[in-house]
Amino acid sequence: MNEAHNAGIKLERGKNAARNVVFGGAYRLYAMLAPFVMRTVLLYQLGVDFLGLDSLFASILQVLNLAELGVGSAMVFSMYKPIVEDDRESLCALLNLYRKIYYGIGLVILAAGLAISPLVPTLVKGAVPEGMSLRTLYYMNLGGTVLSYWVFAYKGCLFDAHQRLDVAHKIHLVVDTLKYAVSILLVCVYHNYYLYLIARLGFEIVYNVCRFYFAGRYYPNLKPSGALDPEKKRLILSRVRDLFTARLGGVVMNAADALVISGFLGLHELAVYQNYYFVVSSLRACLEVILSSSLAGIGNSLLTETSEKNYWDFRRLTFLFCWITGLCCCMLMALYQPFMRLWTGEELLMPMSVVVSLVVYLYVVEVNRITNIYKDAAGIWYEDRFRPLTAAVVNVLLNVITVRYIGIFGVIFSTVVAFAAVELPWLILNLFRLVFPRGYAGAYVKSLLWYLSVTAAVCAATYGVCALWSLTLIPTIIVRALISFCLPNLLFLLIYRRTEEFQGSLELADRLTRGKIKLLKRLKADTGGTRA
Repeated sequence: MNEAHNAGIKLERGKNAARNVVFGGAYRLYAMLAPFVMRTVLLYQLGVDFLGLDSLFASILQVLNLAELGVGSAMVFSMYKPIVEDDRESLCALLNLYRKIYYGIGLVILAAGLAISPLVPTLVKGAVPEGMSLRTLYYMNLGGTVLSYWVFAYKGCLFDAHQRLDVAHKIHLVVDTLKYAVSILLVCVYHNYYLYLIARLGFEIVYNVCRFYFAGRYYPNLKPSGALDPEKKRLILSRVRDLFTARLGGVVMNAADALVISGFLGLHELAVYQNYYFVVSSLRACLEVILSSSLAGIGNSLLTETSEKNYWDFRRLTFLFCWITGLCCCMLMALYQPFMRLWTGEELLMPMSVVVSLVVYLYVVEVNRITNIYKDAAGIWYEDRFRPLTAAVVNVLLNVITVRYIGIFGVIFSTVVAFAAVELPWLILNLFRLVFPRGYAGAYVKSLLWYLSVTAAVCAATYGVCALWSLTLIPTIIVRALISFCLPNLLFLLIYRRTEEFQGSLELADRLTRGKIKLLKRLKADTGGTRA
């Protein structure tokens, strides 16, 4: 490969990275606001039980989509080398394999969905909304999911493999905008959940067709044809198996809570819980932007730096992220109930014990995500394959036991236990066995416990100060927002200012910020305002 070709690849990577930062950030913001609007429309136009139905089938589809886990990632990874080497024959063969796998996935989902269909009535405790057939809704969702795999879905991997996620984000933005506009119109005019569901499922197919069309426009010479040699095929399928096992537990963890609440408590309770959980998941999406921007740099550092240097960076990132997550927890404690009172009304509020448990959940899950980022960057998939499954089993068992006695609080408590007692210790063990010096594991765990203690104390202090203000709803939200942002930062600064981690995290934050600014400048200079 000549130097000019290498230079061209590097230039394209720089452009693509900058595009992905801009459009990826825009899409993440959009992906939080648009569902919030849609959820609000469903709540006030159709009612809380329909909102529960929507949440239930979203969780069912997560389970049905288990067959896809690992396929896309493994296929995209396999395309990197042929793209660099401009090996079109291999790319076409990979695309052909991907198409066959996706058709097979559709068949697996269809067979599994039909097999479990007799269990559908047990998924909801009590009555469903009048005029709704649970089986009909289930088959509509199942059919839409299967068709989404059979209708040109396979070609979308080309955007991922060529680092052109900005194109996929643009397609998403346009199609999703149309989807939400049509869905809101149908709900407001006809008040018909069936029409809303048909529109939502239909636009999922439209999205796949659009990706297929634009993939053909961007990469006209890449079409599914030919076959891989048996050894390459075996290697890809083994990657799919390892990634599937690693991600299976995560999906079960996410879907189990909603299924258990619906099956044991009913659609109304599920909808109220999902309103609260929606706030936490939106915050998690914001925090994901911060961590995902660090992944490539972490992977490079693990390959080029010493284990001691990588451990020091790990400590700094943990400290920085615990500060940010702690701030989010303080603001949640102060603002959760006033915001929910404004959004959903007094009658759909949950007790403060659920708020506290969700705040604890957010903190534990985000600390767990830090270790997951390093696990992903280090490629510890095979060694880590049974951890998510074990945590998922613990979560489901505890869910079924505790929901009978303490309701939704027990469901959240079970998830926290699964993360804190299974996921996080197992991840730390793997990292300090395979990546970092083993002797530092104890010190790292002590630092996590210290950060947790400080966050708990600062949360309590912030909530206590905010509780002193008794105003009308909007002024209360404004005053509490100011207090819960300023006071925790001040307290964290006073407590942490002399620590090594604080000084090191300032350097790390500066480096990450400068990296983002460079990418944005490169986008402006290299694209020259032309269309992507």
